[in-house]
Amino acid sequence: MTEDNEKYGAEKFASRWSRLKEQARENPAAEPLVPQVVDPGAPPPELPPLDQLTADSDFRGFLHPKVDDNLRRAALKKLFSDPHFNVMDGLDVYVDDYSQSNPIPASMLAQLKQAQKILQWARESKEDAEKQDAEKQASLPAAAVPPALADGQTAAGSVPVVEQQADALIAVEQKS
Repeated sequence: MTEDNEKYGAEKFASRWSRLKEQARENPAAEPLVPQVVDPGAPPPELPPLDQLTADSDFRGFLHPKVDDNLRRAALKKLFSDPHFNVMDGLDVYVDDYSQSNPIPASMLAQLKQAQKILQWARESKEDAEKQDAEKQASLPAAAVPPALADGQTAAGSVPVVEQQADALIAVEQKS
């Protein structure tokens, strides 16, 4: 194992790094770009009118320190208003309109296989729950089932209907 590490691991990396470093010293790369120093005493450059600027125009003159800030901003605004700079890349997840309540049309939702499985499961579980409720109601004696009331109403004082049904079920189970 250590033989492999020396052969392919750290030894190979170190020798390669050393070789590349030596080559860089022998053959220096092209001269690095040096930023141009602007002479503060020089007059501002001759600038084209803003209405003639296009995306292909040279905007370097507008970045001169003696150019008025408002003129510089107007030139940059003109540059970045070009449609070339206003194209969405499609990878931005925050560009959609999430204020819509129905983002997926019903026709597209019907084609989604996973959604069909979920909806089928929901339908089946709802039908099963209704069937189980009906079976429970049928198995209870008539005296144990309270009269049907509208949602939120209570019978016999302030005890909700659900609690009355639970009490009735407990009473039937205790008798059995």
